[in-house]
Amino acid sequence: MARMQLAEESHSSDNPLDFLEEFVVSQDRHVQRHSDTEMTVDVRGHWCTYHLFFVWQPSVNAVFFSCHFDIRVANRRHREIYELVGRANERMWIGHFDFLSDDATPIFRHTLSLHGLRGDTCELYEDLIDTALTECERFYPALHLLLWGGKSVDEALSVSFMETVGEA
Repeated sequence: MARMQLAEESHSSDNPLDFLEEFVVSQDRHVQRHSDTEMTVDVRGHWCTYHLFFVWQPSVNAVFFSCHFDIRVANRRHREIYELVGRANERMWIGHFDFLSDDATPIFRHTLSLHGLRGDTCELYEDLIDTALTECERFYPALHLLLWGGKSVDEALSVSFMETVGEA
């Protein structure tokens, strides 16, 4: 993913979503602000459109973040998806994949604790969004291979998480 650019500016609001909204808008992305504590952003990836969801919880001073895939999984495939997600998470350093059985949707999620941070920084949100989109783009082929390509969990993961060497 391309790195996002935004000049650091002082920000007077105590609500981190205010700053995040300005940051995302500066990237020419459409933001939907649902309340003072909830915001969504749609981002077109290589494989699908990802739905970014941010929730600020003032009582713990944290921002919950999730990146939803534009995929619905049939009930009969839930067990396989849970295995795929669990095995993919073994390789994750930041955030993790999850599967929302109510929506039948795989997601990437992470919570940022803002405790002790002084002011909002672009890099914090830039890294959060970049990491999520990078990991989702890497994980999507495994989902596709498992759900529609007739591959096993092991085969699907081996393609998505293979390490490449050199340049083509």
